[in-house]
Amino acid sequence: MRLIGNLLALLVLAIGVLWSLQGLGLVQGSFMTGQRQWLYIGLVTALVGLLGLGWANRPRG
Repeated sequence: MRLIGNLLALLVLAIGVLWSLQGLGLVQGSFMTGQRQWLYIGLVTALVGLLGLGWANRPRG
């Protein structure tokens, strides 16, 4: 179960980073390129991914 949680959190984190980079205009080829709102959406998504990683790896007991 921990593996699945880590994989999902990493996927969400990666998507968030990609959206942020597209929002900044550093990744080309999308309608999101250069759109500032996608920077903020990506940052929030990446934060959710980081929180998910923390949750998936919390001590159980």
